[in-house]
Amino acid sequence: MKFKFKLLYQQMLMFFVMILCFLTIVGVSLFHLTKESVYQDSWNRMEGYAQSIRKNALKLTTNENGQTEITLDAQELQNSELVLENSDVHFTIYTSRNQILYPQYGFKSKISKSDWEKLENGEILKRRDDLGGMGHVGKKSPHLDPDHMLTKHRMTDIFMPCFDVNGQLVAVISVASAVSNVHNDFEKMKQNLLVALLICAIIGAFISYIIAHYITKRIKKMQLATRQVADGNFNVQIEHGDHDELDELAKDFNQMAKSLKSSNEEIKRQEQRRKEFFANAAHEMRTPLTTINGILEGLKYDAIPESKKKESIDLMHNETKRLIRLVNENLDYERIRSGQLKLNRTSFNAVESIQKIVKQLTPKAKNENDKFVINAEPRVMVYADYDRFVQIFYNIIQNAIQFTNDGKITIDIKNCKNEKGTLISVSDTGIGMSQDQLDNIWERYYKADQSRVQTKGESGLGLAIVHQLIQQHHGKIEVTSKEGKGTTFKLFFPS
Repeated sequence: MKFKFKLLYQQMLMFFVMILCFLTIVGVSLFHLTKESVYQDSWNRMEGYAQSIRKNALKLTTNENGQTEITLDAQELQNSELVLENSDVHFTIYTSRNQILYPQYGFKSKISKSDWEKLENGEILKRRDDLGGMGHVGKKSPHLDPDHMLTKHRMTDIFMPCFDVNGQLVAVISVASAVSNVHNDFEKMKQNLLVALLICAIIGAFISYIIAHYITKRIKKMQLATRQVADGNFNVQIEHGDHDELDELAKDFNQMAKSLKSSNEEIKRQEQRRKEFFANAAHEMRTPLTTINGILEGLKYDAIPESKKKESIDLMHNETKRLIRLVNENLDYERIRSGQLKLNRTSFNAVESIQKIVKQLTPKAKNENDKFVINAEPRVMVYADYDRFVQIFYNIIQNAIQFTNDGKITIDIKNCKNEKGTLISVSDTGIGMSQDQLDNIWERYYKADQSRVQTKGESGLGLAIVHQLIQQHHGKIEVTSKEGKGTTFKLFFPS
């Protein structure tokens, strides 16, 4: 069984590790900074002691031979020793690298040649950990080597040079403090620092939990919303601000849900259209086939009188042509939609072409008592496939005749200089269309008014083909309509 480490704990651990690393870095830096500060304070304090001894207990005089003599104030030195001893601080006065002037059994440290040269140049030496000896009082004996009477100690000390009036180094005052004193300060500092780090770690863990809980809570909302979308609920939306990447993710999720909702609605709509398409196609084909089958049965069984046979054969011929036209229109639509249709575009006079179509459809218009009006100059050029151009406007004008009685059909043809193309509009004063009808007129087999077209033998494919052909020409088509007022088709063909 796999162990699942929840995101909440992952985030919490990550934030806690980050906080802990930060606290460790700060703690180590603070420790080193404080350590330096402790040493610096000790050196500054010891330097102050050395200057006090130099000023109050050490006097330099010049004898008759011009040599500098050192005079010590014993009382002042003893007072200084008593004061400093309480703080475990010791001082030593050197006259050379290996010669101590005071005290005889004080703290003695080794001074290298290079260090003595630095002192001669006026530099104050500061040592962190200096191993030296401390004499034992009461154990002095002339038969013992002084080095054997020294107990080794680790000290922190400074060396301050003293010069005479001629600038010659005559003495060096060393002030030393036991390293343990400084280490005690370090230990206290470490303890305080560890306590502070522990408190900060606890606070950091609490803060990590709050931050991780806040982030995972937002992610959980997205998880629940995702499950709802997976279950088919596309109306779910996540509240979000505009602060970080999670807000942007929530915004993208909401957009995705909207897109899925639109896609789902479109799929349902297309499925409904598919059902309607097959139903309409079956109906359109069944009607002529039923007529043809009935006539053939009548002829087979001599059920049709001799006087009606010619009329029946003509009806069967018309229904056959209607069926062929229906099949051809479907084939044309599929060829256009799939891009298999190749256009042969040329420039020709659109006015002449429209006039020929109007002349061809005039008998139909007279049956509906409609009139044609063409507004155009004698010559308006258009760049299009001639045969498909005729097919487009034959369908549109025929459509205008079907839905207009005792009205007028106006055709405007003009060149657009700004958009570089030809604009042709066909307006009628017919029954018009509702907004729902306008939204669906490009669908195959859609009929805006079933009662008017049912008896006219139309398939409902004309406008669907028109729409596809205009797209093949890279043109535009717009339709505006008002019920009871009429309809206007505007078609633009680019140059």
